[in-house]
Amino acid sequence: MKILIVNKFLYPKGGAETYTLKIGEELKKRGNEVQYFGMYDEKNVVGNELNLYTKNMDFHTNKIKRLIYPFKIIYSFEAKRKIKKLIKNFRPDIIHLNNINFQLTPSIIDEAYKMNIPIVQTVHDYQMICPNHFLYNIKNKEICERCIHGSKWNCTKYNCIHNSKIKSLLGSIEAILYTKILRSYDKVQLYICPSKFLESKLLEIDRYKGKTLSLCNFIELNNLKIDDNKEDYILYFGRLAEEKGLLELIEAMKEIKNIKLKVAGTGPLEEKCKGIKNIEFVGFKTGNELKELIAKARFVVYPSIWYENCPLSVLEAESYGTPVVTGNYGGMKELVENGKTGILLEKINSDSIEKAIVNLYNNVEINKKMSLNCLIKSKEFMNINKYVDILLEHYNKIKITNIYNLKSRNKK
Repeated sequence: MKILIVNKFLYPKGGAETYTLKIGEELKKRGNEVQYFGMYDEKNVVGNELNLYTKNMDFHTNKIKRLIYPFKIIYSFEAKRKIKKLIKNFRPDIIHLNNINFQLTPSIIDEAYKMNIPIVQTVHDYQMICPNHFLYNIKNKEICERCIHGSKWNCTKYNCIHNSKIKSLLGSIEAILYTKILRSYDKVQLYICPSKFLESKLLEIDRYKGKTLSLCNFIELNNLKIDDNKEDYILYFGRLAEEKGLLELIEAMKEIKNIKLKVAGTGPLEEKCKGIKNIEFVGFKTGNELKELIAKARFVVYPSIWYENCPLSVLEAESYGTPVVTGNYGGMKELVENGKTGILLEKINSDSIEKAIVNLYNNVEINKKMSLNCLIKSKEFMNINKYVDILLEHYNKIKITNIYNLKSRNKK
């Protein structure tokens, strides 16, 4: 089978990229022909035979070309033109979309649909129902679902994107364009939802009914030797950003004093993690270095304040026998068994985080039992072999259905 995998970044960057690269690798191992489309970057590790990519968009540069970005991030004629050329050359049986907004835009959905190529999309966030992708208003620090059933202009009204009127206006325009005017999201045959929670949110909208598949992310079980020798620290690892609850965690740690927190990752709040006595910032870690860091921690704190989808950080921690303290909402509550493989907090704030950390850290026996439970649970986790089995099954169903529909259209 020929599969075109699309993601804006084509190098290891975050969870969506890890997912994209791993499924592509496994599909190739099984004899499928796989090519990729995304944004050009010197760090790209995969690509396509025509070397067709969109130009790199650096939102942090001060160059004059940033002035045209607002137009490009709503509708990319460049991405549409280049994917058309790639489709004509490669002739894929399936296009598998991942993160496409801003750098690629859903303009590519319209082009693929015109060329009668069936489309599958793995939904990594809430971009199809929420212009700021989070269902969360950072400024007001509150869950926000106004745009699910209400007007997409709510994003502009409440400055939902980075508390910026201009960015929020662009978000509203983009959402209206693809949901109301072009109806691009109607043209995708299957939406793969990594959590039941995300699927439930999509199914609140009629256009997604009958088009979703709840399929938990896969995790590669470690080849690291796990023992009981936990070291004297707790851990946060992942993106260092406000929506991850990092500010609340830092405030909690300032009150605890006698417990050491290691922080691994990169992001806008990196400087906030430095200069605090009981917080050790260790930088961005990958591979065995990250595995050891997770496996040796007493437990992981993952205090995200938004509806996380299916965070790989939680799955990774449990697979290394490390319990997780996180929120009792979104996709997180589907991954942690409260009191058994970690602690689920009803509300995330510095006080609740502080209390959970102190209680679990001081109760060594419960911590050990949770670690054992995590290792037992990890044997049931979805692995990439099973995941790709299911993926190929649905690819084939969609391919056959698409051929049947084309024949029916031609007869008419």
